[in-house]
Amino acid sequence: MDWKEKIILDVRKAKEASFILSKVTTEEKNMFLNKLIEKIEENREKIIKENQKDVDKCLKRNYSSAFIDRLKIDEKRIDKMIKSIKDVIALPDPVGKKIWETERPNGLKIERIRVPIGVIGIIYESRPDVTIEASILCIKSGNSVILKGGKEAKSTNLILVDIMKSALMETKLPVDSVNIITAGGRKAVKYILKLYQYIDLIIPRGGESLIKTVVENSYIPVIKHYAGVCHTYVDKDANLEMAWKVVLNAKVQRPATCNATETLLVHKEIAEKFLPKMAELFRMHKVEMRGCDETRKIITGIKEATEDDWYTEYLDLIISIKIVNNIEEAIEHINKYGTHHSDAIITENKESAEKFLREIDSAAVYHNASTRFTDGGEFGLGAEIGISTDKIHARGPMGLEELTTYKYVIHGNGQIRE
Repeated sequence: MDWKEKIILDVRKAKEASFILSKVTTEEKNMFLNKLIEKIEENREKIIKENQKDVDKCLKRNYSSAFIDRLKIDEKRIDKMIKSIKDVIALPDPVGKKIWETERPNGLKIERIRVPIGVIGIIYESRPDVTIEASILCIKSGNSVILKGGKEAKSTNLILVDIMKSALMETKLPVDSVNIITAGGRKAVKYILKLYQYIDLIIPRGGESLIKTVVENSYIPVIKHYAGVCHTYVDKDANLEMAWKVVLNAKVQRPATCNATETLLVHKEIAEKFLPKMAELFRMHKVEMRGCDETRKIITGIKEATEDDWYTEYLDLIISIKIVNNIEEAIEHINKYGTHHSDAIITENKESAEKFLREIDSAAVYHNASTRFTDGGEFGLGAEIGISTDKIHARGPMGLEELTTYKYVIHGNGQIRE
């Protein structure tokens, strides 16, 4: 059997599994999730051992520290996986929920009901925690899942999928509710994207080049998450103590994530008060600063920010800084250079906050909080399958409801159309 035949077999099985999953009760789905917790607890050492194989290979190939951070699984991240599963168990099942209903003058009763999407393909890079989070959300929402992870996390992904299949088998759910594609290498991605007969939705998670490849080659609908060029704007009416704390967190708490702030905008009236201490905090945390001309007059010795910097998702300890004349200029900058992901304003002025929140065209807009909160778990969604920067169907962190669609159910008593 060649790699194409193997992929076809796996996606066909996933399609068949999706029809069964769509009829499974909430109790049965939660039984699987509870069993999965047991299996992960039993296999902690094995998961970490298999992950270390992947980490060692990447260290030998001189992958960046940010890449290794995304790849690595330790006890703390296993705890986080288990917490995500528990959170998803506690969430209401969206399948079968009545969204809307009406009764027409002719007596027809029409309902709009949530239903699973079907088979969801997740194409992602080396974040093995995605393997668990994506799968549990898909199954709780009645979908089967096809996983295509990066080769750098192959050993970790395989052990996690084996554990999920074991939990599915023991709770009598279709074992092909989760399948992972390992055959075919990079060619497999473009091949999967043509299998519209079996896969209903593609969600890519990774860098901009991966997402661009998926969008350009997919015959299947795609929910996109392009780059996270996120901004924090410190307004003239900001509480500076709050601003220093929030901006630092938004940049350094985990800089390799898509919701880390990449550009800092500062109102000119408070720049001379705010920036020196902010620069001191950045230097303490080894953040490289790149600034506009006015910024470089206040923070000496930093690089000049180029036009490209305003468009750049660094995913690293680098930040671009620009002084703006007013809130209108800040909003214009964000809407021009941002990626409609997550943007924040720090201000005590209610009118300015409302203007920013209303006029910034992003999936998540914040007032007096770090952009790092754009995350399914932090939003109470239990886990996260991705952060959509699209504007239709799903936007922002995606949880259970975003993995469903709907159908109309019509009840009649013999009506015919004249």
